[in-house]
Parts: sequence; C-alpha cells; structure tokens
Amino acid sequence: MNIQRAATYDVALRVAIAALVAGLAGCGGPSAPAAPVAAPTEVAAVKTPPPVYPIELACQGIGGTTTLKVVIGTDGKPGQIQLVSGSGNAQLDEQAHKAVEGWQFNAATRAGQPVSTTIQVPVSFNPPQPKPDECFAVEERLRRGG
Repeated sequence: MNIQRAATYDVALRVAIAALVAGLAGCGGPSAPAAPVAAPTEVAAVKTPPPVYPIELACQGIGGTTTLKVVIGTDGKPGQIQLVSGSGNAQLDEQAHKAVEGWQFNAATRAGQPVSTTIQVPVSFNPPQPKPDECFAVEERLRRGG
C-alpha cells in the first residue's frame, strides 16, 4: 500500500469513527445524567403524647394494651383509626383512640412524594408500682361508694 492510499484510508477511518460516535450520541440516550430518585422513607412518629390513664383504673391495677390500625395521611395526621385488639377495658380503649387522634407523624414517601400508610399502634396502660399517694384517697372514695 502506498503512502497516499494509507493517508486516505486513515482519514476515511477517522471520519467513519467520528460519524459512528456522533450517531451513537443521538440514539435516545440522555444527554445529561438522569436526576437521582429519592430513596423511600417510612412513616416516623413526631409527637405522640401518652393517653390519659384514668386514676381510678390505675389505682385498681386495671391496665392492658390497646392495638389500633391507623392510616397516616400524606399530611402526617392520623386518619381512619380502627380497633384491632382491645385492652379488656372499654374506657382504656377509648382513651387510646383519643390519644392517637392527636398524634403527629412524618408521612412515608415514595420517589420523594408523601404517601398514605397504614400502621398498627400498640398503646399500653401499665398500673403504677408502687401506687401513687393519690390512690389512697381514690380507694377510700370507692370504698364509700362514690
């Protein structure tokens, strides 16, 4: 092969490679890197004050755990609340429901957007040990019938 033919071949090869590279760049591939997708997050409790524990029940040693199914909305507020299992005392179950209604959460997210999530929440009522001093007055009042 002579030098002139080799130079022509070299130029033609470079032109072909440049055309191939330019063609591949336009094959639908992104011209800029795609934005990363935000990792999903789970619902997180922010403000969960304890329920009111009626002193009469606490002093009598009545306790238990109420389990509630709670739909956490995109705003982080509890929506629908359903009893899954009761504590064995309707008054404690009612206090658990009232408390959870006022709780605040950070909503779960998917692709950076908040989504509703259903969770189960156990609310426990544990009688205090030892009994608080106020239990003596409560017990006396109950003993007298009032």
